[in-house]
Amino acid sequence: MPQVADIIIERKINLMGFKCGIVGLPNVGKSTLFNALTQTAAAQAANYPFCTIEPNVGDVAVPDARLQKLADIAGSREIIPTRLTFVDIAGLVRGASKGEGLGNQFLATIRECDAIAHVVRCFEDGDITHVEGKIDPLSDIETIETELMLADLESLEKRIPASEKRAKGGDKEAKEILDMMVRCLKLLQDGRPARFLAPDADQRKLFNSLGLLSSKPVLYVCNVEEASADAGNGFSQIVAKRAQEEGAVAVVVSAKIESEIAVLPEADQADYLEAVGLTEPGLNRVIRAGYDLLHLITYFTIGPKEARAWTIEKGTRAPQAAGVIHSDFEKGFIRAETVAYEDYIAFKGEAGAREAGKFRLEGKEYLVVDGDTLHFRFAN
Repeated sequence: MPQVADIIIERKINLMGFKCGIVGLPNVGKSTLFNALTQTAAAQAANYPFCTIEPNVGDVAVPDARLQKLADIAGSREIIPTRLTFVDIAGLVRGASKGEGLGNQFLATIRECDAIAHVVRCFEDGDITHVEGKIDPLSDIETIETELMLADLESLEKRIPASEKRAKGGDKEAKEILDMMVRCLKLLQDGRPARFLAPDADQRKLFNSLGLLSSKPVLYVCNVEEASADAGNGFSQIVAKRAQEEGAVAVVVSAKIESEIAVLPEADQADYLEAVGLTEPGLNRVIRAGYDLLHLITYFTIGPKEARAWTIEKGTRAPQAAGVIHSDFEKGFIRAETVAYEDYIAFKGEAGAREAGKFRLEGKEYLVVDGDTLHFRFAN
């Protein structure tokens, strides 16, 4: 079975991070987790299906201890972390692909996301009903996965006839699209999501253009009871095994704990975490897992005015990294003045790094490394 790392396709990443759709069955803790992640009450959390009537969107800062350390050395007046977007999508049920519940409305929202955070209920609680009447994480996963695949099947079956006509007319691009559609259709008919197709580098852009729901990278978020928030439980272990087998990623969080942390003053959060046996909020784990899933890295721009973090895809060259700040930076790129994070810290800033021979000038072919501090020179 192909690894997700091998099939991550070219995606348009939000300039400030990425867009992750939170999906799952009703009453698995999606909206509770969303509220905690965004520290808002924008999404109503209630013990009945379809309490989320419209998709809720929230931006959240990406926690990165490196940014504060860099700012302290540079004396930066302002700290601006990179951000990512979470979209809380209503609970899907069996038949969502055919319009059951609020299915169609929210399946369309998933298409706009870069990845899927699939919240899976991994806790027992008689006071919180389960839409299927039992706690079975693998069955829950299959329900959501099936609905996404069925929606993709319907989409491809409708689109293939038109592509066949264009391909017969000698349209080269239409032939390539048709071939990709047929390959995806065969995979779906075999009961496997489109993300297992593993297109080669030349075909990734084409594959992405199909907009298939089941082509999205998946992050399984195992929502456990408070006592299992650190190491997980038997349910989460089952999900982790499945994630490993299919090349996905799984993390353990307690949405209840996260919601309690979110309303505490920042000064009190560390004490609370220590009291429940955690070293960091589950949000941090979700973000790191999401970054790994989408092959994202962070670089920094540091100065007396501000210390700022920027998100790019791993393998991004210096001009394109500059373009994340402003398109003019990419167009007129001359060079990047670069100091690795470890060197910036070790030698107390850019001046010290320069004296130690750790200050570098990099050109257009330079592949930016996670943690790089960069200053771009460009022609107007």
